[in-house]
Amino acid sequence: QVQLVESGGGLVQAGDSLRLSCAASGRTFSSYVMGWFRQAPGKEREFVAAINWSDDSTSYRDFVKGRFTISRDNAKNTVYLQMNSLKPEDTAVYYCAAGPTWGRPWRANSYGSWGQGTQVTVSS
Repeated sequence: QVQLVESGGGLVQAGDSLRLSCAASGRTFSSYVMGWFRQAPGKEREFVAAINWSDDSTSYRDFVKGRFTISRDNAKNTVYLQMNSLKPEDTAVYYCAAGPTWGRPWRANSYGSWGQGTQVTVSS
């Protein structure tokens, strides 16, 4: 089992930037896929981005392409989500997730471990 702890959320203004972190522990991470999802009030959880720990393959939802960047630091067992040009519609709880295979990284059921989430609020 992988334990995940997110951090870095907060309250910012539209156009600002934030970097979320997800620290992983408990297992070997070289074969894991790491994803970021978000859930806004009254909405379903949605895929944001994912990275394949072994070869750096990435996947993004269209609405964050060019604004968000997912990256990893192997030495720290940490995955990051750099979020630039934030918009009010980016307001949500952001969750980090870990899964064993790359096949469909946009699907929540591809992941077996989840963090507790970190709140991101973007004011207009």
